[in-house]
Amino acid sequence: MLLPCAFSEKGQMAMVKREDISSAVIKRLPRYYRYIGEMLRQGKVRASSAELACEMFTTASQVRQDLNCFGGFGQRGCGYNLDELYRQIGIILGVDKCRRAVLIGAGNLGRAIAIHMDFPSCGMELAGIFDNDENKIGMTVAGVKIRAVSELPQFMREEKPETAILCIPEAAAEECADILAENGIKAFWNFSHYNPSVKHKGILVENVHLGDSLMLLSYGLTNGND
Repeated sequence: MLLPCAFSEKGQMAMVKREDISSAVIKRLPRYYRYIGEMLRQGKVRASSAELACEMFTTASQVRQDLNCFGGFGQRGCGYNLDELYRQIGIILGVDKCRRAVLIGAGNLGRAIAIHMDFPSCGMELAGIFDNDENKIGMTVAGVKIRAVSELPQFMREEKPETAILCIPEAAAEECADILAENGIKAFWNFSHYNPSVKHKGILVENVHLGDSLMLLSYGLTNGND
């Protein structure tokens, strides 16, 4: 599939097939979106690739290469219109939509995500929370009632959420992922130690390992220069 083209910062036209865009570039898009949003809140209107690079701790060449993958968005000699760039990256990321999500597991992590995650800014709506703990069922977190996991299949059929957030132990994750997959889930945001992609090949999976991130910090402390 070809992406819509636009002028790059230097006025060059770009047309790139979506499948030719590297995962590394795609993973940088949320950072562009976040940093450009911060620049807009500071009152900035336009920025060159060098200014964007300075904000993102990268190079101007990297910025131009990344943005040219999606059309460029700039104008010759004028840099980038930040408001338009922010809007276009938001469209590419899909945050202009409102996709429904369910959260499985109302423990400490699940509740923290429900309360503190700004779902609408990520193109999501938290439609349901599910748990097996009878002491939690019926409670409300972030304005959403906690339901029993046994209600999940019916909820999926009626509400048709696309994304499931797994905040449950590995022992329970496989069975729960099977239920979700059987009832039409399209993506997992996975905080469990079970990897749904092993069994469910056609479903998008974003595995989040908080321990891995902390160990990388530990590595830096251990192996850094004194």
